[in-house]
Amino acid sequence: MSRVFQPSAHVVEKSRLPSLDKYKEMYKNSLDNPEEFWSEIAKEFYWQTPYQPGKFVSYNFDITKGDIFVKWMEGAVTNICVNLLDRNIEKGHGDKIAYYWEGNHPDDYSRITYRKLKDLVCQFANGLRSRGVGKGDRVSIYMPMILETVVCMLACARIGAIHSVVFAGFSSDSLAERMSDCKAKVLVTSDGAWRGEKLLILKKTCDEALEKAKTKHDHTVETCIVVSHLAKASPCGKLGDIQSLYDWNDDIDVWWHELIENQSNDCEPEWMDAEDPLFMLYTSGSTGKPKGVLHTTAGYLLYAATTFRYVFDYQEKDVYWCTADVGWITGHTYVVYAPLANCATSVMFEGSPFYPDNDRYWAVVQKYKVTQMYTAPTAIRSLMKFGVENVTKHDLKSLRVLGSVGEPINPEAWHWYYNYVGSERCSIVDTFWQTETGGHVLTSLPGATPMKPGAAGFPFFGVAPTILDDNGKVIEGPGEGYLVFSRPWPSIMRTLFGNHERYQSVYFSKFPGYYCTGDGARRDEDGFLWVTGRIDDMLNVSGHLMSTAEVESVLTEDSRVSEAAVVSRPHPQKGEALHCFVILNAGVQPDPSITDALKKHVRARIGAFAAPDAIQFAPGLPKTRSGKIMRRILRKIAVGDTDIGDTSTLADPSIVDQLFKSKP
Repeated sequence: MSRVFQPSAHVVEKSRLPSLDKYKEMYKNSLDNPEEFWSEIAKEFYWQTPYQPGKFVSYNFDITKGDIFVKWMEGAVTNICVNLLDRNIEKGHGDKIAYYWEGNHPDDYSRITYRKLKDLVCQFANGLRSRGVGKGDRVSIYMPMILETVVCMLACARIGAIHSVVFAGFSSDSLAERMSDCKAKVLVTSDGAWRGEKLLILKKTCDEALEKAKTKHDHTVETCIVVSHLAKASPCGKLGDIQSLYDWNDDIDVWWHELIENQSNDCEPEWMDAEDPLFMLYTSGSTGKPKGVLHTTAGYLLYAATTFRYVFDYQEKDVYWCTADVGWITGHTYVVYAPLANCATSVMFEGSPFYPDNDRYWAVVQKYKVTQMYTAPTAIRSLMKFGVENVTKHDLKSLRVLGSVGEPINPEAWHWYYNYVGSERCSIVDTFWQTETGGHVLTSLPGATPMKPGAAGFPFFGVAPTILDDNGKVIEGPGEGYLVFSRPWPSIMRTLFGNHERYQSVYFSKFPGYYCTGDGARRDEDGFLWVTGRIDDMLNVSGHLMSTAEVESVLTEDSRVSEAAVVSRPHPQKGEALHCFVILNAGVQPDPSITDALKKHVRARIGAFAAPDAIQFAPGLPKTRSGKIMRRILRKIAVGDTDIGDTSTLADPSIVDQLFKSKP
């Protein structure tokens, strides 16, 4: 039984939710009276037209009763950018710092107030309108962690365009596929960025992606807007003539600074219905084709604002820092929308935790007197190996809440985070959520709930988790099974862009009446929820979710490969690493050069984060008589566990011994 840690007095005395009883009272009200609960929060925001009473929430989660749908605040009209910027300025916070920006190099830093941020957003929104972008148009964004990225997202929201941010570590193939799928009218990028000492020429990747979108997917992007970032960033190596590093096409390319040069810093907002789309964000699918998760306006605003306020226990003079990239949902919700909705001051960080030294995170906490830090278990595990001296030499007394995101945190990393970063006085919020959920759904709350190392904790307000067995039977009390939800919260995804059938099939067909997360969970004897990992064929490497099918299809593009199967195995830093079983064509001999070529190909086609840790050349794969690959057995082989259980359903059980013998 895991030890239970109670919130420290240091946290409780400042908390807006200072007891477990208060949490239970609010949680019960959020389920029993959702309209009363959420409409109280909605009163804080600006509505051009209020919602229609009696139509606060409607939904169908049961696919046997018709199409799946979720609607919140029907009839309401608002604009999320107005609520994040104009509303805060009108309340007298125009001169408050919205972001401290910390660049890749410690000498690069700046700050921006709410008023200045609004001016830049309006100028860029007007610039987008001048290029023909309007309500419902899609804008792809492939950017580093610079302030212009936030400006671009909010400018899209102001004019009703749907932004689709693609993580700037994805390959040109991945970017081309995502731009084409959403039929992007405009692509916004920067000339490049530094990541530690590595120079990334983002414009070059975008040029390749634009060409691939045209030739492979028959889609043409009309305009590519480019931020001149490298000229301002401190170089970490020889740079030379920046513009010689990429091509320039006057037909579609335009500089950001030239686009906004003569634009007004007033921009009339596009008034959006509550269920109008706000953004789409692609996440990997088990078929290998990315899914365009679509989030809408009013419900997302409400839920993002509320989770931020209570999960991070944000107070007026706090300085909050989420280390996530905006290419992921964590960056969307907890770098951009939620902090600004709460008029927060945030740190936005472009750099690496290891540059110029391995104490960069702790130096940033000390520099800005950060009160809430939100990062990934992968980062924590990577920093643990450099010892505690890097942490203890910095003054981290400002910290009050430490957050974890991306995957379940292992107890060893939890204890290190708690003992050394938080000095045993900070609460740790181990947040479970997904691109599809829009915000935290399981978490502890800093001043209210106890903590167990590795446990996600308890449901957030309005969230009703259920654990089901294989037959769809509800597991009451302690037990383990599928993690599902029986009702919607305001920020749950509404559909997959252009493919509502796939949305219904992936998330609602397995257990009619429930949203299925694809994750397993267990409830312990104290009521704590523990997320046990993916149940479907998905991989979580350093917090990056991808499908086995996606990696396998890339491996089999090599003409020497006839078949491939990919599983995950535990990794001390990444959480999971890829172990790839590869069958070569007849006559092709295993060779280290093939291993290198396959690893490079996966990096090029998907991104560096997807690079396999191990490629095992296999004589065959353990398959059932119907041809299904038994990944359960492959996972055992990958970790060297000879207790593989029943093999009677295999077409050729002898293949298992051969795979153990050929394991690198």
